[in-house]
Amino acid sequence: MKLNRLLQIIFGFVLLFSVSCTSDYEEIIPEITYNNGLFITNEGKFQTPNADVTFVTKDLSLMQNEIYKVKNNENLGDVLQTMVINGDKAYLLLNNSNKITIVDRVTFKKTGEITAQINNPRYMAVANGNLYISNDQYGGAKYVGVYKLSDNSFVKKIDFASTSTVENVVEAGGTIFVQNASYGFGNTITKINTTSNTIDGTVITVPNGDISKTISSNGSVYTIAGTATDSYIYQISPAGTITKTTTLTGIANGRNIQVDGGRYYFSSLNKIYSMDMNSTTVPSPLFTTAETDPNFAVYGFSVIEGRIFVSDVKKFTAPSEITVYTTAGTVISKFTAGIGATSVYKNY
Repeated sequence: MKLNRLLQIIFGFVLLFSVSCTSDYEEIIPEITYNNGLFITNEGKFQTPNADVTFVTKDLSLMQNEIYKVKNNENLGDVLQTMVINGDKAYLLLNNSNKITIVDRVTFKKTGEITAQINNPRYMAVANGNLYISNDQYGGAKYVGVYKLSDNSFVKKIDFASTSTVENVVEAGGTIFVQNASYGFGNTITKINTTSNTIDGTVITVPNGDISKTISSNGSVYTIAGTATDSYIYQISPAGTITKTTTLTGIANGRNIQVDGGRYYFSSLNKIYSMDMNSTTVPSPLFTTAETDPNFAVYGFSVIEGRIFVSDVKKFTAPSEITVYTTAGTVISKFTAGIGATSVYKNY
């Protein structure tokens, strides 16, 4: 991949502008925009405001790091935990900066910020005209904050017990689902009614394993849970019913669940797996990555339209290396992103 091509184009625009200033007319320089491509969130180093976003074109031929800093002439913040794209905006959650920065999804220029009632934010989801933000302060308050998308104003807090965990939030069928598990501990999910903005019904408890990740896809919720020996993928309806369980015997501590093209993709330590969503046969590893430290192995993992993105974060001591694979496990591209690259988001 020609990593410097996008910067060369930028410098070409600058040169064109310099030449035009000596002519009898003014040359209009097109603004660099970020549609028709992919965003990669880079956490940055904890307690260092070097979080940012990498942009890669859809065909993986051009890329640019630190696009927020380039476009806004300021640091984004400390620990970019996640991103949500909605309408013409992208919402960037800065965990250790206690804020949500809002940018135009095409120009990436800042358009707003949310700081009210934010305390150690974790994840976000959109439903019924609102933005739902999980907040989980260590040893402190646990709640989901609700904000109007129309003006970013605070609506209310939905409190959870101090002994609970409020981690990932996803939307399915107009309902918000809150993962009450983190770091491989916890086995429940809570529903939020987005009309009343209250906790709805009893918690959903998975029968086996501790939940590591919850996602939504095609109107359903999917969560992966694991034990020291086996793993389980649960499909949950918008009503909160577990409709299907896929048992992964012999695959320990499954993580990083993704759904793409009618297949599950997930990891166990440094092994990547793929299987048809209707299959009951436990798959063999599709491929294996080099990092074996459980704190860093497959730290970033996304599957988008038949391409698997895996991030080696180099234990946060150097810029991350992103490797892109086909669904058959063949490497098709490698490039360097920012510190602590995690998830990839489609922007087209």
